[in-house]
Amino acid sequence: MSPQSKREYLAAIVKRYRAASRKIKTAILNEFCSTCGYHRKHALRLLRTFRRFTQKTPAKRGRKPVYDAETLLIPLKRIWKTANLPCSKRLKAIIPEWLPGYIKSYGPISQKTAAALLRISPSSIDRILNPVRAEYTKHGRATTKPGTLLRKHIQVKTNQWDESRPGFLEADTVAHCGSSTEGMFANTVDCVDIATGWTEQRAVWGKNYQGVIDQIKDIERSLPFPILGFDSDNGSEFLNHHLLRYLTERVRPIQFTRSRAYKKDDNAHIEQKNWTHVRQWLGYDRLDSPEAVPLMNELYTSEWRLFLNFFCPSVKLLEKKRVASKIVKRYDKPKTPYRRILESPDVSDEIKRKLKEQYKTLNPFELRKALMIS
Repeated sequence: MSPQSKREYLAAIVKRYRAASRKIKTAILNEFCSTCGYHRKHALRLLRTFRRFTQKTPAKRGRKPVYDAETLLIPLKRIWKTANLPCSKRLKAIIPEWLPGYIKSYGPISQKTAAALLRISPSSIDRILNPVRAEYTKHGRATTKPGTLLRKHIQVKTNQWDESRPGFLEADTVAHCGSSTEGMFANTVDCVDIATGWTEQRAVWGKNYQGVIDQIKDIERSLPFPILGFDSDNGSEFLNHHLLRYLTERVRPIQFTRSRAYKKDDNAHIEQKNWTHVRQWLGYDRLDSPEAVPLMNELYTSEWRLFLNFFCPSVKLLEKKRVASKIVKRYDKPKTPYRRILESPDVSDEIKRKLKEQYKTLNPFELRKALMIS
């Protein structure tokens, strides 16, 4: 007889046992011991202590929840979606930056909820957002065509830059070609500063050298610091005499370097921004109309750059070492490019003052809304 059957048998006879006379109780007890194989003393203990429907529910293991998930889910989900689905560590870093804008856009929240949002840990954010997370699996096509003309004139980058100073850029182009690279289509010139993570994007029709140079000039005018170094892949839109002259034949020449052929890891910073700052927003659709280019540039030079540079944080690798068979990496705290510029001693106080004044006028939720409308 199974344990469950024994419990059911006990529940069936216990009421009759308690109401019976001494002689009948003896008969019920003998029957119970014979049927279940219990010792007489154990059977008596079960019949005397049995309580119907009063078994305690086992207590849930672990400590009680610190946060009310239902209350925090709404603001966390809104901030997470508006910030373009960052990881929990970066989401934790931007909550203090985004909370004033959230209150302006969605109304006031209780002090208890605000304190919980500022105190919550990345692991708790993961647990609360786990039911609403989504995955993206799209992949694009590479359109870089090697330019061999100036490979001997433009040296390969070998970590000779002072990457703690703002001004050293990595550049690449992102093709909006859809599923085919045939014909003409729009491209995005993407640049990122290695020290601060400050990014600038500009659209260009095709990949002709003049269009790329014009957009690089516009990017240089928009940066809050001078360009000290420029590193690109081996695409012919970058490896040409016109860009080489523009960068090197000036009063303060810019160091122009390139990555090794077919080694994307050499330009890891910009390759990562190609995904987070272009693909995640514009997707992989084909943009084969010239009229799209000025519209893209209007977006890139307004809400786009303000949203990404003032409100979207990133982490930087501080140390990587091998411990036995494992590679251990240590990162700094997530910070926005704006915050990294304010902390840099190489940026003038006047530039920092202008950025602070501009920051006070911005609301990340309004910027994201403008991006969605565009």
